[in-house]
Amino acid sequence: MMMGLSAVDPQIANFPIEKYGLKLMSLGFLPDAGRGVLLRGPMVGKWVTTFLTQIPWGELDTLVIDMPPGTGDAQLSLCQTAQVAGAVIVTTPQDVSLIDAIKALNMFQQLRTPVLGIIENMSYFVGDDGKRYEIFRHGGGQKLAKEAGVPFLGELPIDPRVAECGDCGEPIFRRVPDSPVSRAYIDVAQKVIDSLKAQPTESLPTVQL
Repeated sequence: MMMGLSAVDPQIANFPIEKYGLKLMSLGFLPDAGRGVLLRGPMVGKWVTTFLTQIPWGELDTLVIDMPPGTGDAQLSLCQTAQVAGAVIVTTPQDVSLIDAIKALNMFQQLRTPVLGIIENMSYFVGDDGKRYEIFRHGGGQKLAKEAGVPFLGELPIDPRVAECGDCGEPIFRRVPDSPVSRAYIDVAQKVIDSLKAQPTESLPTVQL
């Protein structure tokens, strides 16, 4: 839906599907995805492995895999199946969210997967009056990054247009590229790339999936 592909027919589609210059694969493309896909641990591992090894990705600049929050079978299966170049931890500022972020960070470190950095989402909101409001507190992501000794990749503000664009299937940085939130996304993306490039060469994947 967020990429404008909710009408894909998985029976006739050739995967991965391309949109906005990106190659995509999702559980959402599978039959009955709209009713929810109930997966136990072994099935999660199976689909992670299937998407990595049986989808003809071709040559990519970067393969980004969106994981559920916290720790679980998806993350474990991924790190055991592929040589992951790095993980990005996304959190919101409040302590209750940081708990899951800390667990994820510790898990990736135990799996010897480099942590490229931490992003603080929903960091603040700028009202029509021009004032900045920190609805969910502020600075938790930066504090965690400092304590963990990993880069802080930036803050993403709350902007209702992000949700609107997601529902319409068009990324906000395509619709309003000069908006503050679009610039924030692009800045964070560049910092992720820079952090990835800074990793030792021997830690980067050498086998193309």
